[in-house]
Amino acid sequence: MSDIVPGVPSSRRFPPLARSAREARKFVRHRLGDVAQELRENAELLVSELVANVVLHARTDAEVSVRRLGDRVEIRVRDERPELGLLPQQKFHRFPATGQGLFVVEQLATRFGVETGEDAKTVWVEIGPEGTPREPSDWGSPVLFTGARRPVTLIDLPDSLFMAAHQNRRALLRELNLAALGGDDLGVRPRDLAVADDVNHMVSAWVDAALSEHPVAEAGTRSLTLSVPADAGLSVLVLRKVLDRAEDAARSGRMLSRPALPAVRELRGWLFGQIAGQLAGGHPTAWTVIPRDPRPGPLEMVPWDAAQVRASRTPTVAADEENRIVAVNAAAAALLGWDPDELVGRRLLTIVPEHLRQRYLEAFTSLLTTGRSHILGRSVPLPALHRDGRQIPIRLVIETQHTIDGATMFVAHLMPRAGETPAAAPGRGADTGKFRAAPGVRPTLAPVEEQALARGTPVVGEALERLGLIVDTGRAITDAPDLSQGLREVCRILTVRLADWCVIDLFAADAEGERVGVVRRDRHGRPADGVEGTLPPLTASGRGPLARVLRGARPLLLGPTGADEPPGQVGSPLDARHRALFDHLGADSAVVAPLRARREVLGAITLARTGSDRPFTEADLAFVDDLAHGIAVGVDNARMYAETRGIAEQLQRSLLPVLPELPHLRITARYVPSSVTAEVGGDWYDCFVLPGGDLAVTIGDVAGHDLSAAVAMSQLRSMLRGIAVDREEPPGEVVRRLDIANHTLYREATATCVYGLVGGPVEGPWVFHHSAAGHLPPLLTTEDGETRFLEEGTGLMLGTGIDMPRPATEVRLPPRSTVLLYTDGLIERRGESLTDSLARLRRQTADLARMPLDVFCDELLVRLGTDGADDIAMLALRPVPPPY
Repeated sequence: MSDIVPGVPSSRRFPPLARSAREARKFVRHRLGDVAQELRENAELLVSELVANVVLHARTDAEVSVRRLGDRVEIRVRDERPELGLLPQQKFHRFPATGQGLFVVEQLATRFGVETGEDAKTVWVEIGPEGTPREPSDWGSPVLFTGARRPVTLIDLPDSLFMAAHQNRRALLRELNLAALGGDDLGVRPRDLAVADDVNHMVSAWVDAALSEHPVAEAGTRSLTLSVPADAGLSVLVLRKVLDRAEDAARSGRMLSRPALPAVRELRGWLFGQIAGQLAGGHPTAWTVIPRDPRPGPLEMVPWDAAQVRASRTPTVAADEENRIVAVNAAAAALLGWDPDELVGRRLLTIVPEHLRQRYLEAFTSLLTTGRSHILGRSVPLPALHRDGRQIPIRLVIETQHTIDGATMFVAHLMPRAGETPAAAPGRGADTGKFRAAPGVRPTLAPVEEQALARGTPVVGEALERLGLIVDTGRAITDAPDLSQGLREVCRILTVRLADWCVIDLFAADAEGERVGVVRRDRHGRPADGVEGTLPPLTASGRGPLARVLRGARPLLLGPTGADEPPGQVGSPLDARHRALFDHLGADSAVVAPLRARREVLGAITLARTGSDRPFTEADLAFVDDLAHGIAVGVDNARMYAETRGIAEQLQRSLLPVLPELPHLRITARYVPSSVTAEVGGDWYDCFVLPGGDLAVTIGDVAGHDLSAAVAMSQLRSMLRGIAVDREEPPGEVVRRLDIANHTLYREATATCVYGLVGGPVEGPWVFHHSAAGHLPPLLTTEDGETRFLEEGTGLMLGTGIDMPRPATEVRLPPRSTVLLYTDGLIERRGESLTDSLARLRRQTADLARMPLDVFCDELLVRLGTDGADDIAMLALRPVPPPY
């Protein structure tokens, strides 16, 4: 028999304590003793969610009422904070604050709502038996607080990154409240925590209200104007201080929530700074112009989409926070010897060499638990693991991207270090290489100006804006890791600031063309599906707009206002493809312009607008022509760069030495070109066995970072080999004779080098005898981590023309000690003294002293070689006694 009288409410008050949610469940279970089990369980779940919201956010007593309404049950939860309006799931975003758990309520309840009075707020829900139809209902509009208000403008707010920052704020505050309820002292005063909770709710309400007026984000960003209480600035700063304390607690492991990743942390600081600063009289500053470290990558501004990875021509792999591969493109799969579908679902460790897996796990765990990483957004030289066990030298660039729900994805670009040979077994080979520069800062966008254009409002400084657009598109090509990605970025910029569609086609002489970029504005700057790829060649029968500009015509205006409409008849397959594209775009007007550089047409760009209110006109043709010329120059430079790089790769490959195999010595070498200069330079290393049995080792650096430096380096290296083998003289004499030969034959070449001999029986002892010509001193690291620079034996650099005896020195090598020869690219950093650089190197080698030699070298590159501004060459030796 039921202990509830139909139509008669039963209620109970619960204090703002952690146990109240549990006690409320028991209360409901008792009052609904004879109700169907599923209905009772749903009622218990809903009341626990609603009471937990009151405890964590309203922080007042919660009065719970339960009553039967025929075959339904009504639950009412009352708190004493009516000003904290609910923020349940919204049409465009979910910004739950006090409304956490309301999504569950919406899924289970038959009806729901909220009643707000002067001194209280009541959330009510009705639930019925299985199969009961749901009735339309909503939570109403949130209370947005009273009092004087001021506008706060957020320019270029990135949607997905903002959502990630919101979710992080929510998680940190939830954990702080739970810790406070449990009696844990995390250094936050109760009053400050209460203010932070309220202000976080207010921020969500302000943004939610502004978002309702801007339902569509263009290219992943939007500009919002918030209506903010004029006196909220101090409270916002309290929220920032509380979150900073929470971050510290999360990093130290005192809270279960994860700290924010760098980009999320930066956005949070920018958001609070904009609100507090503008309330204090400051001016808005766009997110896109804030200097940040690490630099933002090209994916930061757009929401995560696996199609972006699959469409990229750069080898790219994406993984989630659980370290699982969620997307991989064909280029990455081919580089690593897999089919794309075979890699999806595997752990990232699948493509990490075994000797680096522990390091990778530690770094990934540290990133998630501390929110800090020195490799995000930077170019790091590393090997990747091929399916057959080979190591593929790459430059790794990792960027974070966020889903629209705030989850984080890690997108890794694996740029092959061209000119290298895959690494052999540890201790047997050397890896050297080339790479393209890491992605740079994305161009600053101007959605405010674009909105003004859309309204037909005159824009001050239109000429300056157009000049900025030309500069930004050129920079996009220069900063991208490959030409295709750069051109897609150009399309993305142009669809935000100039057109609704952008299409770029590239052609080579007498060959098929390639449609490398098709982007439309309403897809957050993503490529359109199914329209990229190979194009028919330009033939004599072509007479359409695309064929005409490829033959040298000036920009053509297409559409109702222009004379150059797409022809009704087509003369070639290329004409047919372009006409099909125009129909696919649904454009009302368009401009087709040639990409012309050095009197050669490299392709064409098509810009289209779909609205009849703002068509392209004849007045736009001159600007589009200038824009196309700037893009063409970037394409031409990229192609010339690729040709030069190909020559450099062949030269570099021919100079790679094969490291000898010796029973008592482990030898490992690495070569990584600069991430910001040319693809070839003057750094080199060499290692060979002399006829007498000693091992000759050398490392050097010819001044310059171009092809001539590489040529001089190869000549110097060859001379050194010949002189060393000819008489097998001591290192000082070999260096002296090398200097004389270099000055006699190549008077303008200056260089530094170290030449040394390693000798001794298999069982030891071993001796390292060397002479240095202006080069950084070798570093000796013992097995116990003691370090010493071998500074004796250093003389003038090569090429001075001064014939004088060269100093040399000899040192005994302890078993399992490591001798490291290196060039300045490994250690030197702008603005840092050489003393500090060398000290950092000593600390790192001491930490790695017991690591296998290949791990020793790879770890040094990870720790010191990130985004190096100069080439890096390394040669490491380690004497190993026999096992007996």
